[in-house]
Amino acid sequence: MATFAVTYAYSDSTSAGRDTVRPAHVEFLKAQFDGGRLLKSGPFGPEESPGALLIIASDSKADVEALMDQDPFHQAGLIEERTVRQWNIFFGAEAPPVAVQPAAQSAAQN
Repeated sequence: MATFAVTYAYSDSTSAGRDTVRPAHVEFLKAQFDGGRLLKSGPFGPEESPGALLIIASDSKADVEALMDQDPFHQAGLIEERTVRQWNIFFGAEAPPVAVQPAAQSAAQN
């Protein structure tokens, strides 16, 4: 199974539409996460152009594109630009995710 980086770019003019469709979009993404296909996702920071990054495990780019065509944001025409790129992970490919603990909690445990 390969890993793919999907980027979404949004237009400021679709902000209200995204707010309306967001619950269905989040439900779709949660289903992909729960099913193990969506590994990570989230919007870019407030100082960046509106958009998001999604990391997806799949067998092919075509499969990822077909999956992301089902995203309610895509179906509602709210994504200005979408890219799908295979991402060959070099560092961290074999390591499981590490839970980050707040500094105070980490210090208390030591």
